[in-house]
Amino acid sequence: MSLTLRTISREQHLAYIQSLPSASHMQVPAWADVKAEWRSESLGWFDKTGELVGVGLVLYRQLPKIKRYLAYLPEGPVINWYSPHLEDWLRPMLAHLKGKGAFSVKMGPPVIIRRWNATAIKAGIADPDVKRLRDIEASFIEPRAFEVADKLRRMGWQQGEDGGAGFGDVQPRYVYQVPLEGRSLEDVHKGFNQLWRRNIKKAEKAGVEVVQGGYDDLATWQHLYEITAERDHFRPRPIGYFQRMWSALNTEDPNRMRLYFAVHEGEAVAAATMLIVGGHVWYSYGASANHKREVRPSNAMQWRMLRDAYALGASVYDLRGISDSLDETDHLFGLIQFKVGTGGQAAEYLGEWDFPLNKLLHKALDMYMSRR
Repeated sequence: MSLTLRTISREQHLAYIQSLPSASHMQVPAWADVKAEWRSESLGWFDKTGELVGVGLVLYRQLPKIKRYLAYLPEGPVINWYSPHLEDWLRPMLAHLKGKGAFSVKMGPPVIIRRWNATAIKAGIADPDVKRLRDIEASFIEPRAFEVADKLRRMGWQQGEDGGAGFGDVQPRYVYQVPLEGRSLEDVHKGFNQLWRRNIKKAEKAGVEVVQGGYDDLATWQHLYEITAERDHFRPRPIGYFQRMWSALNTEDPNRMRLYFAVHEGEAVAAATMLIVGGHVWYSYGASANHKREVRPSNAMQWRMLRDAYALGASVYDLRGISDSLDETDHLFGLIQFKVGTGGQAAEYLGEWDFPLNKLLHKALDMYMSRR
């Protein structure tokens, strides 16, 4: 199999992404503008007829004081991961990145290994012997994913430090998704647990309205997001990040990013951002006030976003990261509990993989990251 790799234009990159049923929002060309502190490049794989058959967005982060870079392909590249000749795709990429001054390459194959349906997870939560998702028998296993992992190891790729459990990776290894393809909206609603259905009704009765916002409403978003950050003990991103995200993504495609608010008695009490690439829709960031939680604004907002994703013809509504811990004392347990209520399924990706092109600098970066 003869493949060549070279830098391509953003236009070529975007046209290829648009020809696919879906791809990660972190592999569209505009994601490079969102991550303005990284240098970026669009890569293209061509077959022997000269046809573009794969793309990758590479972000380059310079090491302090020296002209060497970490090359990162978040949730990418967008290639045929199940190719029997996977090395023919990845070898030219490594050679190219090395030529660009990369000392290490990090990528996140968009390959799902296992899925667990909501019923299996609920049974796991109820079982005192079950501590993690991986302790539960999977509802679906993709055998080809294990072959991909084997090939990567044989080529010298190393799996991310913690094996990718939960949020240890740069991108979450475990996500929660609601499949929409081949289902009616009624079917999706029936898949919600009783508490979710009750909360949606409660929000409706209380007069919660869900509306879409625009760029000028990002200040309202930021206010709710900072309240959430303080409550949940994480460091919030500045408003400039979301403004940049809105401008970059919606310049590329006017329907790439949406902003939703749950409003009660004229006040925005919950908010969320939504991202759309082809048939894949993500609930990206969420925020809520400390008061009026009893009117269940978050449930109302998710149900509206799900319906909108369905109306767009999406095949999956992705609630993004969860931890694989099913321990009720874990601070991330509430997250999986909330998301399991939608029915849906947890999915485990292959996680992130590193290829040290310069072992010494790669080790130095590892030590620097572990001290942060």
